[in-house]
Amino acid sequence: MTAAIEAIELVKTFGRDVRALDGVSFSVPQGTVLGLLGPNGAGKTTTVRVLTTTLVPDSGRATVNGLDVVRNPDGVRASIGLAGQYAAVDENLTGRENLRMIGQLFQLSRRDATRIADDLLERFRLTEAANRPSKTYSGGMRRRLDIAAALIVKPPVLFLDEPTTGLDPNSRSAVWEIVVDLVAEGTSVLLTTQYLEEADRLADDIVVVDRGTVIASGTPAALKSRLGETMLDLTFVDAEHAARARDLFIGDWPSPPILEHHLLELPVEAGPQQVMVALRRLDEAGLSPVTMALREPSLDDVFLDLTGHRAETADEEQEMVR
Repeated sequence: MTAAIEAIELVKTFGRDVRALDGVSFSVPQGTVLGLLGPNGAGKTTTVRVLTTTLVPDSGRATVNGLDVVRNPDGVRASIGLAGQYAAVDENLTGRENLRMIGQLFQLSRRDATRIADDLLERFRLTEAANRPSKTYSGGMRRRLDIAAALIVKPPVLFLDEPTTGLDPNSRSAVWEIVVDLVAEGTSVLLTTQYLEEADRLADDIVVVDRGTVIASGTPAALKSRLGETMLDLTFVDAEHAARARDLFIGDWPSPPILEHHLLELPVEAGPQQVMVALRRLDEAGLSPVTMALREPSLDDVFLDLTGHRAETADEEQEMVR
């Protein structure tokens, strides 16, 4: 079976010093979601722009739907949909007018463009707002309209570059439902995101990039299992108490503690016995956590372990490749 997307040793540089992609390789099977994760400037947006033909790689090879992105960019563009981090709709047009216009740009007849626009408006729960200027839409509505626009010609491959950045939880969940439905119908999706919960829920496989190289890949479950630790989350009344607690576990704890403001995360490898040791140590130091919870490793823990810091919600790489 031909992969929906295949990247082989992609290299892209900017100027003399910035190597945005340094041999990136991965494959996306048809009808699946690949989550592309990484810290700011890791190469995510550059990868998407190469695969969607808006940047030409210095070396390496990439195909989308079996078409080479350098040799056949027109064919690639005709077979993909792209929804970026910022909704690319004309705010002075209504939702229906936006979709009809895009359909006609793809050389659909006026009748077909109108029919498809109305179908998408209904599917994306925008029918009631169809005749309102899109500048009156909420952020979630504009993002749904943007994704609808990417589906005018029913592309077999959809690129979603930070599709839910800045959305409230309800709007984010609505976008997630749309992605799940599209994949169930056979659409292949490449998703870049800084929301690790999003990747955990949607992605069949994950590729983590950092400094232009792939540093890990696998299913969400496989990546989380690599840590092999339960996490003991302890919150304290303030950051000072949390820092004092952290110092109790530096040096002789099996894995380094993680401190974030008033939250202390302790990796636990030996089960309940090690939890009791931690609590006794805190009690002897006169430190009492406000809350305590045990949880399995998350993708956020994997991201921290691989890159040295947690995911962030802005991508400075956007500026680099403009």
